[in-house]
Amino acid sequence: MSYRIYVGNLSYRASEQELQDLFGSEGSRVEAVKIVNDFNTGKSRGFGFVEVATREEMEKETKRLNGFLFKGRNLVVGEAKANLEKVEKRRATHP
Repeated sequence: MSYRIYVGNLSYRASEQELQDLFGSEGSRVEAVKIVNDFNTGKSRGFGFVEVATREEMEKETKRLNGFLFKGRNLVVGEAKANLEKVEKRRATHP
């Protein structure tokens, strides 16, 4: 099981590889990285998600990187939580 981390306030120039390198720089096992892009323009929306292997790695990286200056912006890092209302609305409009 992997643990998902929300990463906000990303620079629009940040790449998924750079995020993987940042989160893996202290030895955490990064399993996946996804920067969310706008559906119409394809440009970054300024946030993304990183998946790590263990809860301990998630807690360590969240503590270490929340507020960290990355590409000129202070990251907002925390445990990702499902927004069930948003998921249900999306399912209803996109069968």
